[in-house]
Amino acid sequence: MSGPPRTAQDVIESFAIDRASPIPLWFQVAQHLEQAIAAGDLPQGTLLDNEIALAQRLGVSRPTMRRAMEQLVSGGLVARRRGIGTRVIQPKVRRPLELTSLHDDLSAGGQQPSTAVLRFETVAADAEVAARLDLDERAPVVCIERLRSALDRPIAMMTNYLPAALVTFEAEDLTDTGLYELLRRSGLRLHSAAQTLGARTATAAEARRLGEARGAALLTMERVTTDDQGSTVEYATHLYAASRYSFEINLVR
Repeated sequence: MSGPPRTAQDVIESFAIDRASPIPLWFQVAQHLEQAIAAGDLPQGTLLDNEIALAQRLGVSRPTMRRAMEQLVSGGLVARRRGIGTRVIQPKVRRPLELTSLHDDLSAGGQQPSTAVLRFETVAADAEVAARLDLDERAPVVCIERLRSALDRPIAMMTNYLPAALVTFEAEDLTDTGLYELLRRSGLRLHSAAQTLGARTATAAEARRLGEARGAALLTMERVTTDDQGSTVEYATHLYAASRYSFEINLVR
């Protein structure tokens, strides 16, 4: 027979703070909270105690607790509201800038991706698409438009153009499998991509699709992908809801 469900206070009081560790206390506290949120122990909507009470529960100073909470706020894990307090919000999907599909990244992050295929049609390439794919203008290409959701919330509108000869799958295959996985299954070996990121505000139609307010911030991405033979195999334009999505860039010297 299981006991009563753990409260947020129970979860927080279970954190093990190593005072002998060279890792700063504020960082340890922030990591414990991040892990508890990711694991669902502190689910979306949980209202946390104020910083003074949290500091007392963990036996740390108020400045230490404040810095830990600032880390969570900047990471999009909690939100502060005057007169209400600090509440856990749905974490943003953080995607590394690598040659992977959004479906694969969401699956790996436990975000339960789902896809609605809005368009799957062979069309004649216009001047821009032809130039991006290194094809003759009006060459046949497959235009794929999808609405991708994570945890049942719309997160991205994606448009992809591929040379028609490369498309050996059907629209239905895209509902539960990523585009790059389908291309790999057909024997294509992706090699590299040139990607451009930007930002703009949502139109009324885009806002409706993504469940955002008109004029909400969107992240934009354009990508041109080549295979291991140097042939261009994809031109993509994607829109992401900035409130629930971010790109992660790792820089090395």
